[in-house]
Parts: sequence; structure tokens; C-alpha cells
Amino acid sequence: MTNMVKCVVLKTEAEALDAPPHPGELGQRIYENVSKEGWKQWLERLTTIINENGLNTADPKNIELIEKHMLGFFFDEGDYGQAPAGFKAGGGKK
Repeated sequence: MTNMVKCVVLKTEAEALDAPPHPGELGQRIYENVSKEGWKQWLERLTTIINENGLNTADPKNIELIEKHMLGFFFDEGDYGQAPAGFKAGGGKK
């Protein structure tokens, strides 16, 4: 039987993640509240955030910034997590 979760991204019940996707309390919170599809959408946004900000995922300060974006994207906490102003997915023009 597939585990389901009320996904905060999709705003509906959907297939749950198989394991926490991130360490610590934040990873557990995401695991309990985000579906596989919601996580996929986050990974797409994360790619944009990394590229737009020139982040290095091996730098602890950059990981802290990414976690702020995670909190904003998933839980509407703080001022991070949104797509950059004027950004269009797929390289589209404004």
C-alpha cells in the first residue's frame, strides 16, 4: 500500500516521500508534509535558486540560505523560496 500525505505544495493528498529528503528537523517536517510530486517541484525551484544566486552546495553558508528557501517554498515562512522576479520557467522571456 502506498503511503499518502496531505501535501503542502499541491494542497491535496498525494504519494508520500519514501524517507526524509534532508537531515534534521527540517527534513522530518518535509517528510511529513510534502509529497513526491511536491519534492520534485522543489528540486526544480532549487535549481533556479542555485543558478540565480551562484550557490555552492558544499558551502555551509549556502546550505543555510537553501534551508531558508525551503522554509519559504514549503511552509510560507520567511521571505525566501519564491521564484526570482520576472523569472519564467524553461528560459521563457518576460
